[in-house]
Amino acid sequence: MIELDDLPDLENAVMIAAFEGWNDAGEAATGVIEHLAELWGAEPVAALDPEDYYDFQVNRPRVVVENGRRRISWRTTRVLVATDTPIGRDVVLVQGVEPSFRWRAFAIELMELAQATDVTTVITLGALLADVAHTRPIQVTATSDNEDTRHRHDIESSTYEGPTGIVGVLADAAVQVGVSSISIWAAVPHYAHHTPSPKATRAIVSCLEDLLDAPIQHGSLDEDARAWENGLDALASEDAEVAEYVESLEDAQDTAELPEASGDAIAKEFERYLRKRGTED
Repeated sequence: MIELDDLPDLENAVMIAAFEGWNDAGEAATGVIEHLAELWGAEPVAALDPEDYYDFQVNRPRVVVENGRRRISWRTTRVLVATDTPIGRDVVLVQGVEPSFRWRAFAIELMELAQATDVTTVITLGALLADVAHTRPIQVTATSDNEDTRHRHDIESSTYEGPTGIVGVLADAAVQVGVSSISIWAAVPHYAHHTPSPKATRAIVSCLEDLLDAPIQHGSLDEDARAWENGLDALASEDAEVAEYVESLEDAQDTAELPEASGDAIAKEFERYLRKRGTED
């Protein structure tokens, strides 16, 4: 770990992490980190040595010009800290690129930093491509392997089995060192993978609001989400095959979600609404 600045003394901090690559469809997860860093004025305090974790033929360094001077910018993973946030907790933001190798050492370094900064909760963010329609609300799931965490936030355990990305490895590393871990995933329409998805970013931010029990300003995300959806609407209006495909996805989603309109689900949504109203009043 390369320290860019002295690590501040934090208390009951939450670490929120997202990585470019396999875990970041539509740049939705990393978009959340960028949004929070700007919103809360997060300052960089550390970075992982790129020489240890990245294949530079895959993640090539870039030539940049700053103040009239050229320099090499090495792609890596940075750690930023935001204090005095409106959520009432210090926040450690992890922003980077999924490593090419030595994933276990990578996760250990981040967990050692988490312990050094009194992180009590690790929240990993991800986004995946799915057969969903851009016209419907973005599906977001939050899960945890810790029973107390699941009970506290009324979330489920994950039933997924299969290949995982660095966010899965990091979440497991948090559990191994006794830190509460939550994983958030958003589903991005697979036919819209070629552009950033602010609607999915906004959906993850809304999920974070519920988990942290505090409002988070959306900034331009609402407007950007509407523009994104309008752009895809225009694409569908110009292509009958795309329009028909989107309609089939809408029908499939609407049918799949009907059983969820139970009394318990409605009550849960109403309780969430009341909590948000209470924080706004």
